[in-house]
Formats: sequence, structure tokens, C-alpha cells
Amino acid sequence: MTPFVSEIVGTFLLMVLGCGVNANVSLQKTYGNSSGWIVITTGWAFAVYTGVVVAGPHSGAHINPAVSIGLAVAGEFPWSEVPSYILAQFIGAMFAAFCVWLVNKDHFNATEDGGTKRGVFCTAPAIPNTFTNLFSEVLGTFVLVFSVLYFTDAVLSTEDAIIGLGSLGALPVSLIVWGIGLSLGGTTGYAINPARDLGPRIVHALLPLKNKGSNGWGYAWIPVVGPILGASIAAWIALALQ
Repeated sequence: MTPFVSEIVGTFLLMVLGCGVNANVSLQKTYGNSSGWIVITTGWAFAVYTGVVVAGPHSGAHINPAVSIGLAVAGEFPWSEVPSYILAQFIGAMFAAFCVWLVNKDHFNATEDGGTKRGVFCTAPAIPNTFTNLFSEVLGTFVLVFSVLYFTDAVLSTEDAIIGLGSLGALPVSLIVWGIGLSLGGTTGYAINPARDLGPRIVHALLPLKNKGSNGWGYAWIPVVGPILGASIAAWIALALQ
């Protein structure tokens, strides 16, 4: 379980559960069809928790290029390791997207709307507006990375002992992602993670989906550039406040 492998596995778990809840809520004839935004945001929060629990002890569980870049800008992570982390994150995200398609293949076939199918894999704006869509991704990722930079060690300290919280240490980031989804996610679907959006979008473009429709390439740069900007701004402000 090297850091590289850990980032692949952690991102895979994040994405297979995250895209999985998208599929369960959106595709026709699933038991979760039309169960709504609360189910989607909760599913993504639990997906983050699962990925962080597994990858955390081995790589720090970035599972998000924006987090890797933000930590590097803040001086908390070496720039030399950023490319390998990002590569691992894209590998995990793309393999997860393929698995979600395989599991839900019959339900993709039962769903006619191409936009709904694409929404299982990647995000799209509720109301297209380049500036506000970009700002939404910047702000959501800012909240995530700024909060991560202020995390403390997952321990309870007493005069006599230090008690590790173990896997409960993954809970704060999960709750933050849940909050971002509930409060800020309704405008763009809160990618807040370039690998989360671009990796599955590429898989969507390659898969033999019936009535696939557009891949949304005109929008695809926003959930990549927005999170990177948001993470960088969070790091700069955190440095300024030291």
C-alpha cells in the first residue's frame, strides 16, 4: 500500500460510491430512483469517509488533485509528489466510473435521457453561467481546502494518555463535503475535485452508451480550473493568517 496505490484505491472507493449514488438516484428502475438531493449529498459524504479511512494512513488521503495542489501551495506537501498523486487519483476515478457503468448497465439502457446518463459520471450547471458556475466551484473548494488546512490530529489528549480516534479521524472531512453539497452544491453539482469530474467524463465519452448525447466538453474546464483556483486561494489565505 504505497502512497501511489493508496491514492488509486482511496479515489476508487470515493468515486465508485459517489457515482454509484448518482446512478441509484438518477437512472430508471433502480430502487433509489428519484430519491433526491439529500440522498445524493449523503452518499457522497459517506463516499469521502470510506476513501479517507482506507487511504489516510498511507497517503494522507488527498483523493483530489485540488487538495494535493492546495497542500503543496501551503507548503504542507512536496510539489515533487503532486504529479504522481494526481495520476493515481485519475486512475482510481476512471476505473470507478467504468465499474459504476458495468453495475448499472441495464439501468443505463432503461434510461432514455442522455443528460441524465452523463450526470451519473460528471457535473453540469443547473443554470449555465460561466462566471457564477466557476465561482461556485472556487468557493466550494475553498471551503474544503481551507478547512482541511486547519485540521488537527485525530487524538484525545489527557494528562495521562493520548488516545487515537482511528477511523473517526476521517469524519470531519466527510461532514465538510456533506455541508458543501447541501449548502453550495445545487448550482453546479459541486465537483470540487478535478479528477472526480474529468476522469469519469472521459470514461463517459468512451463508453458505448445508447442515446449518450453530449459529453459537455464546453463546460468541462470549469470543474477543473475552479477547484484548483479555490484550493490555491485557500492555501494563500491560510499562509497569510499564520
